[in-house]
Amino acid sequence: MSQTILTETQAKMKKAVDHTLHEFSNIHTGKANPSMVEGIMVEAYGSMVRLKECAAISTPDARQIMIQPWDKSLTQAIAKAIQIANLGFNPSVDSSLVRIPLADMSRERRQEFVKVANRLAEEGRVHVRNVRRDALESTKKAKLPEDEAKRTEKDIQTFTDKAIEDINKHLATKEKDLLTV
Repeated sequence: MSQTILTETQAKMKKAVDHTLHEFSNIHTGKANPSMVEGIMVEAYGSMVRLKECAAISTPDARQIMIQPWDKSLTQAIAKAIQIANLGFNPSVDSSLVRIPLADMSRERRQEFVKVANRLAEEGRVHVRNVRRDALESTKKAKLPEDEAKRTEKDIQTFTDKAIEDINKHLATKEKDLLTV
């Protein structure tokens, strides 16, 4: 029984850490990255699809994202979707390509993004602690022998510490990326 609780707890905490890291990847660091735009929804063929499903996204240099639609008729729809997404990008259409030049970020803008990263990290840590709380409740409800319950609680705390440490380590890396000019 305790092994099931530990396995579920570890999986949920890993999911919380992965979600936080995914949120970090959406923060604009000033360097071009395809993940900055790949989730934008584009109206194509009468339905909404992700940009990465209807175009090739590349970064020819650190200051530009280049999008090449697989169907050239989608070029204008992609440019429009990028503007509607309101990410602060100004796409330019170049025949069958959409180019997104990235402007240099000001110090204030970088500080704003650091605050956003800290908020996302705290949300991730809170989620990990909620998983720990639920796991500890499950351990109590399972009515395990006292020594097994103590060992399980200790393992849960170890998982929690590791997950929070992972989030903090990735936060420090993200802050360094954001503050590097």
